[in-house]
Amino acid sequence: MPKSIDDQLSELQTDTGEQHVAVTFTLNGVTETVVLPSRTLASDAIRHHMRRTGTHVGCEHGVCGACTVLLDGNPVRSCLVLAASLEGHSVTTVEGLVEPDGTLHPVQQAFKDCHGLQCGFCTPGFVTTIAAFLEDNPNPTHDEATDAIAGNLCRCTGYQNIRASVLRAAEITRERAGQFPLGVDDEATRDALDRQVRGSTQPVGGRAGRS
Repeated sequence: MPKSIDDQLSELQTDTGEQHVAVTFTLNGVTETVVLPSRTLASDAIRHHMRRTGTHVGCEHGVCGACTVLLDGNPVRSCLVLAASLEGHSVTTVEGLVEPDGTLHPVQQAFKDCHGLQCGFCTPGFVTTIAAFLEDNPNPTHDEATDAIAGNLCRCTGYQNIRASVLRAAEITRERAGQFPLGVDDEATRDALDRQVRGSTQPVGGRAGRS
């Protein structure tokens, strides 16, 4: 017969001399309970206890942003959050952004389209950060896209293609919603496109702005 959570906690306390807690929360749409030391960080719980290794750990000081996950839809540095504080909440990692049928999230597709990664270590944190940003601002400007990624560090790309990925993800989102991918289809929208940032990447519908 499986041991109860209370029995597990009691045994762990006796065996290790360290307090353990049982934490129940929703991870990528699935509600799970995990037993772990009370000092465990959310990043370690997700990676080592729950084996969702898409979340990367870099500086462990909340600076680089590689460990960013969505907590109830909001981006947080999981290396600064105790796992025990996740009780009753919903966490989404980069793996959880993929649609059930395997379709990539618009931000994931945009990173592919715009070559927004090189080594890829920082990518999960950028993807979750940008996904949350576009929920609040689905039509970002060039400057807003720059601000959106300013809190995450990348040592490879120079940020240009990551910024392009923000704008590309907004296009993909509009296209999937049946809208014109570049926003309002008028002369001002087309003239406002920054071709230098977008490079040679074309909108989903194949309609490019004027250079």
